[in-house]
Amino acid sequence: MSSIKSGEKAEKPLKWWQLSLLGVACTIGTGYFLGTGLAIEMGGPAVLISFMLAAFGTYVVFDVLARMTAEEPIKGSFRSYAKKAYGGWAGFSSGWVYWSSELLIMGSQLTALSLFTRFWFANVPMWIFATGYAILGLLVLLAGTKGFDRLENLFAVLKIAAILMFLAIAALALFGVLEGRTHQPRLPVEAFFPTGVLGLWSSLIYAFYAFGGIEIIGLMAIRLRRPEEAPMAGKVMLGLLTTVYVLSIGLALTLLPWKAFHSNKSPFISALENYHVPYMTQIFNGVLIIAGFSTMVASLFAITTMLVTLAEDQDAPPFFARRMMGNRPIPALGLTAAGMVMSIMLALFMPGSIYEYFTTAAGLLLMYNWLFILVTSGRLLDLTGWGQFKRYLGMALLLLAVIGTLAHRTSRPGFYVSFIFVVLIGVLTFIMQFIRRKGNPKDPSPANEQGFKSFPAKIKSKAD
Repeated sequence: MSSIKSGEKAEKPLKWWQLSLLGVACTIGTGYFLGTGLAIEMGGPAVLISFMLAAFGTYVVFDVLARMTAEEPIKGSFRSYAKKAYGGWAGFSSGWVYWSSELLIMGSQLTALSLFTRFWFANVPMWIFATGYAILGLLVLLAGTKGFDRLENLFAVLKIAAILMFLAIAALALFGVLEGRTHQPRLPVEAFFPTGVLGLWSSLIYAFYAFGGIEIIGLMAIRLRRPEEAPMAGKVMLGLLTTVYVLSIGLALTLLPWKAFHSNKSPFISALENYHVPYMTQIFNGVLIIAGFSTMVASLFAITTMLVTLAEDQDAPPFFARRMMGNRPIPALGLTAAGMVMSIMLALFMPGSIYEYFTTAAGLLLMYNWLFILVTSGRLLDLTGWGQFKRYLGMALLLLAVIGTLAHRTSRPGFYVSFIFVVLIGVLTFIMQFIRRKGNPKDPSPANEQGFKSFPAKIKSKAD
């Protein structure tokens, strides 16, 4: 597989700060604005520890992904590196697990967008809003990568502006300038672990989910003007995200008791409603919709890009690699649209619990992929002792987040959903391997399938 095709080189190259901004746009979404409510319900104020642990785990994953990208930027990113490291089965399973995770993320985004919109139109069924947002998202992708970049950059600025606005209002309330209706600001130190270690453990998956999106930056990194700047882009992005997340959640927990937050309402809206600030909740709710739509479009981009890559590499029907209507992947978008229809149908039949199920299952499938990124890096990167320690620690945190979903009745069904996806993909992987080996009995080694060349040597990691 060539590193970058000529058609991709024709796209406008990105500077590192542009990639960082796109990373913020693709990451800050309903996993943060709404999913945080789930984390607070489970862990209380201790959720701040969950977010700091998740930030470190996310940094470890992106760090090794950025190093592999800087050495050899190739289409398909982590999925292609998995195939280089372990052969065809790894590329096939990694690509389809990621495709499945993004499909579930789209479902959770559509559900969250509908919940946010019902803040204004409480009597309108959720599926109507979900359908409208799905159509708008597909139209954005049909506009091409240029329109996608511009829209996501605009959304990134709006999201950061909204969070800064919330921080300013929270600071005014904290210093007594604004008076609360039912509760006065108070540091949540008296009952920091109200649900114990088990609650903290259960909340970890939702903290990781709020950072979901870094793998999309891996897919976009092939467009960097200087691929070696991928690690810098990731560090700036994650530093900004971690600071924003911890500060805003900490202030929200200061403005209201943790029991006042619920999973079906953004904790930031709940905190703002306690203060006399005209139209602020209305404005912030509008920003939540923008944020959710932004990450939904990013998921659409990722799922379509991955499907095209799988089809080009014969890990999906070649039909999905075809481009029409001005070089647009219409067949891949068609399958994505079918997945969105399924999500909308689920929103129609399970409006009460679907967000929790989708969020947990999507987060878990992402964690499985992140785990495989770390496993892959162990074979492709020549890490120092400190680098290996970070890699194993990151893997331990991801496994803790996965297992923690079994400890709470809200997240447990999502674990079972993710397990079903993994089993189905595992069966398909076995079938594909059997077919390929039968068709090429002289070369049964999966590491040599599809003409993949192995790295001539491990990549020397110089900055662990």
